[in-house]
Amino acid sequence: MANKTWNVLVTGGAGYIGSHTVLELLEADFKVVVIDNLSNAYKGDNDVKPECLLRIEKLTNKQIAFIPCDITDINELRDVFKKNKYDCVIHFAALKAVGESCDKPLEYYKTNVNGTLNLLEVMKEYNVKHLIYSSSATVYGVPEKLPLVENMKIGNCTNPYGKTKYMVEEILKDLCTSDKEWSVISLRYFNPVGAHPSGQIGEDPNGIPNNLMPYIAQVSVGKREVLNVYGNDYDTVDGTGVRDYIHIVDLATGHVKAMIYQKTQNPTGFKAINLGTGKGYSVLEVIHAFEKASGQKIPYKVVERRAGDIAASYADAGTANKELGWQATKNIDDMCADTWKWQQNNPNGYKS
Repeated sequence: MANKTWNVLVTGGAGYIGSHTVLELLEADFKVVVIDNLSNAYKGDNDVKPECLLRIEKLTNKQIAFIPCDITDINELRDVFKKNKYDCVIHFAALKAVGESCDKPLEYYKTNVNGTLNLLEVMKEYNVKHLIYSSSATVYGVPEKLPLVENMKIGNCTNPYGKTKYMVEEILKDLCTSDKEWSVISLRYFNPVGAHPSGQIGEDPNGIPNNLMPYIAQVSVGKREVLNVYGNDYDTVDGTGVRDYIHIVDLATGHVKAMIYQKTQNPTGFKAINLGTGKGYSVLEVIHAFEKASGQKIPYKVVERRAGDIAASYADAGTANKELGWQATKNIDDMCADTWKWQQNNPNGYKS
């Protein structure tokens, strides 16, 4: 199998992380089929493919097969597997906002857990047993100590989103124990930010952004008036929450490295791997870095803490380096500069 190009199915491939990973997969000469229900992607005027995939095709000069599909519908998934033979699945399709998950837990369990069960069921039916799963640092819950290492206890999650990621990891472990042919790599992301350096693809949230960097970017171009900083009384360097922000291109490259590892080393069983930089930045530090990159003042106000948030979280990324030969190469200045370029080029996201 190591001598042929893999055919990769990417679920949620029109989303923020999915689209950047699709671009990196194409650059690495993998064949890619994308499925997405477009609940969080701009479709545009094109009846065939969402705008972000059209832009990726232009950037890479390669074609992407796109199939509209909702993972909560198992029959739609079966149709996808009937049309092509896949060597591996990268599974991004999920709802992903911590705050929203506290308000709409049933939607999160339906999509993130039931949707994944549907996918696994169909993969099993079609004997596709290589999976790279889009997990999250939220599975660690409130950290017992920092940095976070993969063998630390997980499951003490502070919000339904994190619980769905934890539950799926447990399902994947049981699956790998029951059938030794499965090879699953669960990539635990820290906080993806930034955009492709071309300024052509980036984060384009529907409505009000749930994450810090796109909100700052929208304030910087006058789309939003002021940034809310949720709490300044945490036990951190300046009282604001600290997170391990990772450039989206570094994160996307981590998926390509994980796939090459699966393809060449043919590991079996379940393996969890952190993808982060190993360094935490506070909310105020991110604001100041963005002001430096953009030359814009970012007005902000401190408001109450948000339900489900923790004080600090950052990774030990040693396993990714040792197992996959991967490490983050871009810093907070790169993250802010590329976000600013994307926002300037696309003030209204893909609708621009």
